[in-house]
Formats: sequence, structure tokens, C-alpha cells
Amino acid sequence: MARWNQKKRAEAILGLLQQHPIVSLCTGAVLLAGLSTVVLSGFAEVATLSACLSVLAAVALKCAIDWGKGRSRDPSLDAVMDFLSDDPVPAMCFDPDGFVIWANPAAEAAYPGLQADGPARAMAALSKEIAPLLRRLKRTSLDGHTASEILSTRLGHVRLSMRGFARGRFLLRVEPVPTRDDGAMAHGPVPMLCVSRTGTVLAMNEALRRELGGRARRVEDVFVSPPDAQQLSAVLRADAGDVPVLVHQRNLSAGRREISLIPIPPQGVEVSAQGLETLPVAVVQLSKEGRIVDSNRAARQLLDIAPGTDVVNFTDCVTGLGRSVSGWLKDAYQAHQPLQPEVMRLRNADRESFLQVTLSRTDGALGGGLMAVLQDATELKTLEAQFVQSQKMQAIGQLAGGVAHDFNNLLTAISGHCDLLLLRHDQGDQDYSDLLQINQNANRAASLVGQLLAYSRKQTLQPEVLDIRDTLSELTHLLNRLVGEKVQLTLLNDPDLAHLRADKRQLEQVLMNLVVNARDAMPDGGEIVVETKSVHLDAPLVRGRVTLPLGDYICVTVTDQGVGIPKDKIGKIFEPFFTTKRTGEGTGLGLSTAYGIVKQSGGFIFAESVLGKGTAFDLYFPAHHPVVREVPAPQSADEVKPTETGEGVILLVEDEAPVRAFAARALRLNGFTVLEAENGEVALSLLENPSLVVDLFVTDVVMPGLDGPTWVQQALEYRAGTPVVFMSGYAEDLLLGSESAMPCASFLQKPFSLKQLTAAVHTRLATAQVVPQEPEPPRPSVVA
Repeated sequence: MARWNQKKRAEAILGLLQQHPIVSLCTGAVLLAGLSTVVLSGFAEVATLSACLSVLAAVALKCAIDWGKGRSRDPSLDAVMDFLSDDPVPAMCFDPDGFVIWANPAAEAAYPGLQADGPARAMAALSKEIAPLLRRLKRTSLDGHTASEILSTRLGHVRLSMRGFARGRFLLRVEPVPTRDDGAMAHGPVPMLCVSRTGTVLAMNEALRRELGGRARRVEDVFVSPPDAQQLSAVLRADAGDVPVLVHQRNLSAGRREISLIPIPPQGVEVSAQGLETLPVAVVQLSKEGRIVDSNRAARQLLDIAPGTDVVNFTDCVTGLGRSVSGWLKDAYQAHQPLQPEVMRLRNADRESFLQVTLSRTDGALGGGLMAVLQDATELKTLEAQFVQSQKMQAIGQLAGGVAHDFNNLLTAISGHCDLLLLRHDQGDQDYSDLLQINQNANRAASLVGQLLAYSRKQTLQPEVLDIRDTLSELTHLLNRLVGEKVQLTLLNDPDLAHLRADKRQLEQVLMNLVVNARDAMPDGGEIVVETKSVHLDAPLVRGRVTLPLGDYICVTVTDQGVGIPKDKIGKIFEPFFTTKRTGEGTGLGLSTAYGIVKQSGGFIFAESVLGKGTAFDLYFPAHHPVVREVPAPQSADEVKPTETGEGVILLVEDEAPVRAFAARALRLNGFTVLEAENGEVALSLLENPSLVVDLFVTDVVMPGLDGPTWVQQALEYRAGTPVVFMSGYAEDLLLGSESAMPCASFLQKPFSLKQLTAAVHTRLATAQVVPQEPEPPRPSVVA
């Protein structure tokens, strides 16, 4: 007994030495006293001195231990420990290294060896995954947070709750899952298992062990064909033979799944009301006509049926998506095996909710019927709707961008040749006004195409740091003219507003579109309020089907007092060519243009409307916090100005013959020598001549074969420093990453006029003259 006491005392002292260095110092005094006792024990004359040293060392050790205990806790942790000392639920406290500082009697009784082995080893009998579970809880419960997780064991479920305290201390409680009202352990009668991401069975309860006749290692040992994450039925490899079951799955952390099994009753077997009520999933018993005969608590909550309600029909609770519920119930009763699950919409729900319903036939003594297993599918349908909407918007955007690109080529040829004709006619000519009308209508068509490009997000933006208050101040006069005299325009600006980064011209277009729509929604007049404010999100914000990440935003809200937008139409307002106005009053591109510009600028746009009261559009732009205020670089005093006429050799590459003909004539009229090529391969073959001098490349971006940036990069390998003007109806992503490789490049948006083309060429050549490039000796290239 004395030796056992000495061993326990040594273990306690060793644990204390590992945590507190000062205790080590005091313990040294104890060892010195013991050594002096051994040395001096043979000398009677110094026995008194030995005894005094021993007593003195013992007192020092007790003081050090008391000091160490006081330093190992904080007041809040002490209070919790005192409160949990008599708790029948096991509770313990341990440090970051897993050394148990304190445990209540319930924990010491439930997990022997807790002090010596630590919580992970002492609790290993609960489950093989107890160690990684404790690590997850520790990571989550740092800095005073509380983490909790339910663990499936062979005897049931336990809830592990952990909270972090000062100096890395953790308090853990291991609490059995509460019992139901009937006294049965929650989930106890239902076979359950927990599987890992790779299919390893981590835990299974006693009910499943009885069904299988033992412990299973892999999920393939449990099911004939393991169910995937969305599957609701499977076949169990029971000890008495294969049994069809309904499965209910719950996703846990680290890719784990908790699977509950509900055996499908065979013909002639009734399901008791007591067993139905204790099931952990929503189950409804139906007659063959579709009346709800019985339901458990989970089903009544999903269907919003009050306890004791008279018999209701299942078709009064749900509605089918393209198929009648009554017809599906009839088919399910006549089938001899479970049908595929169906997704249905809940009736009389406060919000749009969906259920996934699995039916199976049951034939009992009281007549045939159906068993329905219900699962909330609202989140699944929301994700599906988001995916379908994004696919639809992407398809429409690609179509709009492609149409806009082709139209821009046609409009470039029309307006360009019109400019050439105007050069040969003065204002007194009778054809001058007709040519001017052609030119003006071509420009109107170009504006319409520009809206298509804005929606498809394929326009070229020129972002800059803006103060939205200054932008609104500059627009006020124009907006007041747009709204007219019947409508009052009110601006409300947040005095503490951050900057945003966007294309100023496009942002003005968005604001004008929203204000004009608000004006049209109030034919009898009213007030339009444009409000700006700063918004800080500490957590992601969910608006409809969109989630805004946390951070700082600039919010611009445009509110009107108009007629409002019906609920069945508000989801379509951002689609191109959709309009609620009468024929001839709108193109249906205003809001789709605003949507494209906002999304391309990295922002979000939302609409809320109440019929008869008005509509509000909220625009969220990420706040821009520049370290250094962006200031335009001053122009050099000796910068070369573009001249009226030019000289030099220009290589023009354009696959559209009308555009190439107009551009070549326009440049030749300005004194340039123009070499024409219909694609990138022809251009590279021309450049193989080392004696050919080319001062500027003017090329389309999107072409068959080699696109513009590709052939230019190959040409610059042996003609370094040659300036480039890219032109395109839209640039897509082909110019991304080319700016660093081609510093002497600029972009010209189609459709362009004669003046815009010549100005772009003169400016590009003038810039190249200001910053000369040292040419490399020409060498022949190999065209792929």
C-alpha cells in the first residue's frame, strides 16, 4: 500500500512539474531533504536536523502545489468546475497537450484511467473516431467559443460539448442524447450507422448489429448496393436475408454521413403508431385513396399539421411539379416495388418549400395503403433553380454577345462608308441630309448593340476610382430633365461614404436606366429617392438566391412610388427584351443592361416590389480603399501631337471584307500606306519579308484561325516594339494577360467612325515616337 501511494504521488508530481517550472524548483528542495535524510540517518546527533529539513521541504512542496493549482485556472473556469462537481454528466478539463487538470466523479467513474491516459485513450471505447473528433472540437472552440457534436455509439448517441478558456484550457462534457417522451432512447429502435468519406463504418448502434448479426467494417458489408448521398432506398444485407429499407442521411463534418434505416414493412404487417412516432424521419401512412391515416411528429412538422387534426388528404398538403399527386399515388399503389422519389411543392406555406417523397406499398389487415417518407428538398430545389437560372443567363449572354459582334461589324461598314460619302458631299448637296440620317440611325443601332454587350458582359470597361456622390451630383441636372415636372427626384447621400471602382460612363447609364424606369412606373407623378450608404457585412448576406460575401460595400438604392411589379414577373425583369410596357414604349434592355454592367463591375443588383406601393432596386458595389489615391499621370510637355495627315506603313488585318475595305480607304485618304490581310496567317506570311518595314499593326481580335493577340505575339518576337491597335465588337477574354507582353497596344471599340479610326492610329503612332523601341535585326519566322 505504501509503495502504491508513493507511485501515485510521483505521477502527480511529475504532471505538475511538466506544467509549472517554479514547482520544479520547490520539488528540488524536497529531493534535497530526502537525500539529506538518507545520508544523515546513520548519525544520531544530526537526526533532529534531518527531520527539520524534511518538514521544511514538505511545507515548500505543499505551497508550490497550491500555487500551481491557483495559476492553472481562471475565475470563470473555477466557477464552472465547482458547479459541475456534482453533475451526473461526465465533465473534465484538460490543457492543450491533453493532460487532464480536473474531472468530476461522474467522468472518473465512466472513464477509468482518465488522469493517466488522457481523454482520447480513456474514451476510445465510445468510438474509434473519438481522437479526431476531440481535435475538431478543440479547433472550433478556441477563444471562448463552444463546439458540439453528436457521436453515434453502439449503445446510442452521445453529445460532446467543448468550450475553450484562458491559457488554452478546454472543458468537455459527454452527455447522452435526451430520451423521448415515451422513455425510449432517441434513435434507439432505429438501425443507424456512421460512415466515413471512403466508406468505412465508423460506428453502428445495437439495433443495426442485431439486424446484421455482427459488426460491419465497410459500407459494402451493410448494403447490397451502397446508397449515394441523394438515394432514399437501398437493400440491407440482413442476417435473415436481404431486406429493402428506406434510408435517411445526414451530412456530418469531414465528409462523414449518418444513415438511418427504416425497413419497408412486408405485406400483411402493420406498423404500430408507437414505432411510427419514434422514427427520426418524417413518415406518413396513406390510404390507397391518398388520405393521411397516420403520421409521426417529424411529418406533422413538415406538413404543418396540428396534432389531433381531422383526417386530411395528402393532395391537400402538396402539389405536383408537372404531374398530379393523385395519379402518382395510384401508380404507386399498383406497383410492386418502390417508385422513384418525386419532388413536390408544399401548399399553404409561408415561403416556397419543397418535399422529396418516396412511396412504398403496404398491405395490412385493415386494407391496403401506402407509406410515404418525406424529406425537405427546399435547399436542393433552390440550388437547382440557381443553376438553371445561371445557365439560362449564360446562354442568353453568349447569344447576345455573338449577335452584337456580328452587328458591330455590319454597323462599322455602314457608318464607315457613310463617312466616306459625306467627305464627298457638302451641306448644300441634296443627298447630304439622307446620308446624315443613315449615319445617325447607324449610331442609334450601335447604342442598342452596346446594351446587348453590356448584358452579355463582353464590353470593354474603363474602371476608375469614383465617389458616387460626385457622380450623382453631376447627373442631377440630366436626371431632373428626364423625370419631368410631375416627378420629384430626391438624393440622400451618406456623409461617410467610401469610394468604389467602376466605369463612370457605364455607372451613369445604370442610374439613368433605373430612374427612367421609376418615372415610367408613376404616370400620375410621385417621388423617386436615390440613396447612397455604406454597408459593412460581418457575415455573408443572403438575398434571394444570391449570397454576398462579408466585407465593405457601397449600396445605392433607387425607390419609387409606382404601380409595382407582380411576383410572377419580378424574376424575369433582368432578362433581355422582357418588358411590362406596351409595344413601342421600351426595348426591354434597360434592366438587362444594368444587370450586366453591375455584374461586370463586381457588384450585385436586387429588386423588391409591392403591388400598388412601389419598387426598390438595391445596388451593392465593393468598397475601394486605395493605399495611394489614383491620380492621372500628367501629360509630357514635349508629347508628340497627332497630325492631320500621317505617313508610314500600316498592316491592316480584318476578316470582314466590308470593314477591311472601309478601314483601308480611310487610312489611305489620310496619307498612310496600307497592306491588307484577311487573317493572321496571311499577315505573318507578309512579315516574313525582312526588307518590309511596318510601322503599325491594326488588327481585329476575333478571327478564324489565329486570333489577333496570337498572331501579333508571334510577330513581335522578331519585330519588337511595333505598336498595335486592336479592334473588335467585343474583346471577350482574348486580351487578358496580353497587356504586359504588348505594352504598345491600344483598343478601338467597334463600330467606329472614320474620325475615330484615324485618331486612334495617329495617337498610337505618336505614343510610339515618344517612347522609341530599339528594333531587333529581322529574322524569318516559321508560321504554324
